[in-house]
Amino acid sequence: MRIGIIIGSTRPGRRGEAVAQWVHKLATRRGDASYEIVDLADHDLPHLDEAVPAAMGPENYAGEHTRRWAETISRYDGYVFVTPEYNHSYPGVLKNAIDYLYAEWHNKSAGFVGYGIHGGIRAVEHLRLVAAELHVAGVRDQITLNYFAEFGANGEVLPAEHQETVLHRMLDQVVAWGGALATLRQR
Repeated sequence: MRIGIIIGSTRPGRRGEAVAQWVHKLATRRGDASYEIVDLADHDLPHLDEAVPAAMGPENYAGEHTRRWAETISRYDGYVFVTPEYNHSYPGVLKNAIDYLYAEWHNKSAGFVGYGIHGGIRAVEHLRLVAAELHVAGVRDQITLNYFAEFGANGEVLPAEHQETVLHRMLDQVVAWGGALATLRQR
């Protein structure tokens, strides 16, 4: 079982990398799956530049960057999306990365870690709708980190005590659903 922890922001000074590292640190101690960080900043994805919609199939991908991104996303059985909230939603760079692909997302699971002034709740809710359209099973539990209460002055993540318990519950669900959907992925 492989789970990708996707950092959904490329903004300078972003908190997403620290949040993803916190998730990764706790997740790798579990021993139930292989957890890897997928940083959108490491993928050169210009604003969607594929002439053929991704739903038409990967054989139509024209760009080398699209094929590399497809290969990356295809490796995983599930995902943890780490997203800030920008203007009541998730960042455009994450939407762009998601929209590049279609079948590669299908029949996998996802957990969500939001952060922001209001904990990233609205960003996660929007992301859940998009994930459902891509046949991604979003799990119930989610992390919401408040920008003022759960981050230090230097951007370090200082989650409230209950967050670790919620994170493990969420990861339990991501792994279970990722395994349950394996038979659908093999079709």
